[in-house]
Amino acid sequence: MSSSDGALDPIELQLMLGSLHAACEEMGALLVHAAHSPNIKERRDASSALFDAAGQMVMQAEHIPVHLGAMPAAVAAVRGFHQTPGSAWILNDPFAGGTHLPDITVISPTHHDGRLIGFAATRAHHADVGGRTAGSMPADSRTLAEEGVVIAPQQLDEAAIDRLTAQMRQPAERRADLRAQLAANRIGALRLAELAARLGARPLAGALESVLDYAERRARAAIAALGDGARTARDVVEAREGDLELVLRATVDGDRLVLDFSGSAAQHEGNLNCPLAVTHSACYFAVRVLTDAATPPSAGAYRPLEIRVPEGSLLNAHRPAAVAAGNVETSSRVADLVLAAFGRALGQGTMNNLTLGNDGFSYYETTGGGQGACPDADGPSAVHVAMSNTLNTPIEALERAYPLRVTRYELRRGTGGEGRFRGGDGVVREIEALEPMSFSLIAERRRHAARGSAGGDDGARGVDTLDDQPLSGKAVGDLASGQRLRIETPGGGGHGSRG
Repeated sequence: MSSSDGALDPIELQLMLGSLHAACEEMGALLVHAAHSPNIKERRDASSALFDAAGQMVMQAEHIPVHLGAMPAAVAAVRGFHQTPGSAWILNDPFAGGTHLPDITVISPTHHDGRLIGFAATRAHHADVGGRTAGSMPADSRTLAEEGVVIAPQQLDEAAIDRLTAQMRQPAERRADLRAQLAANRIGALRLAELAARLGARPLAGALESVLDYAERRARAAIAALGDGARTARDVVEAREGDLELVLRATVDGDRLVLDFSGSAAQHEGNLNCPLAVTHSACYFAVRVLTDAATPPSAGAYRPLEIRVPEGSLLNAHRPAAVAAGNVETSSRVADLVLAAFGRALGQGTMNNLTLGNDGFSYYETTGGGQGACPDADGPSAVHVAMSNTLNTPIEALERAYPLRVTRYELRRGTGGEGRFRGGDGVVREIEALEPMSFSLIAERRRHAARGSAGGDDGARGVDTLDDQPLSGKAVGDLASGQRLRIETPGGGGHGSRG
């Protein structure tokens, strides 16, 4: 270590970055392999991160953007409690550090020689957390209570695991996934403790601050390269009763970026509302895309960013607003707004959320689609990037675990917008029920296509059907054995004129 206060020279800095990143990736790998539910094990709908003693995120694995930008709010929600070695915390309350109820966060404080040196945290989307529908994501919910069990920040032990999972469907699977999160946290805490044992607690704190400062310097340089000035963008979220408009004014001033959402729609009676932490996540992701991908993903990278969101709006909702769709769909639109303001073609802009279940099982999946073309390349097809970044559930795993059969899964060819560079194509995914069950579908870009840029064409809109009969993008209902639900996901926008 180059100084007693932990300041790092360039070589030491890269070694520290590598150590922290490897620890976060190791946490994620353990969680995925130890989990029982296909949603975590196969789709990898989970995230991991490390924090310093002040609750600043020092590193995250490249997992789920909508989880990770919001995770600092979860650590902040428990940091004021007394932290004892070996303890752990759990929460999912969207207005106390969470996102939406299926995303459960587990946080473990880390100590060295009796001194708090940081936190390890994981967030995972659980296939069910109670509520009135299997999968805990009803498309028509209006209150949090309808969406499942609200877990205020509290200590996590075996008694708490049993008490909480007893209120959820398939409690054995829920218990296993929570224990997988605890195990992943222990690995993260161990790696932080090993660094403290090697360097000393005080030098480690200084080294972590050096990591944050380095990320800030890189982020400021990248923002400055965008060029001064104000850019604007407008888009809509497709509520069941009509469109809700979102407005953005993005202003670059030297090495600072202000994202102002004043004028956006008010808090919604349905579930398209975002807690403020989710809006922050979407902004962090979009700015990372627009600037320097090599900037370490940490709190330092967000210091040059100011986000202004009116209280009581769709993007900064108040309790007890329903939020199931806000986390997955409105967040996607926030990211789209930032990208559009800076001239990017838009991707599918939806996660195409589908939950299926009955008394015997609960299943959740999202489906990939077409992404926007770049200024120098076609957009990728049939992928999940943006706020989801998950994998598909392999057909073999899906059919083995659940009374479901995948009858079609293919590219939806020609759905990407034309242009000098084409947008990516969506997919067709059709699932047959093998026994009676309920379903809930939450999807966007069914009325408004993903826009192209610089003269490129828009992508194709998404389409959903039940036995070939049209469904809306926000639908709930029941499936009899033999019925087939088909989701055709949107294409991405093209970039540039074809001339």
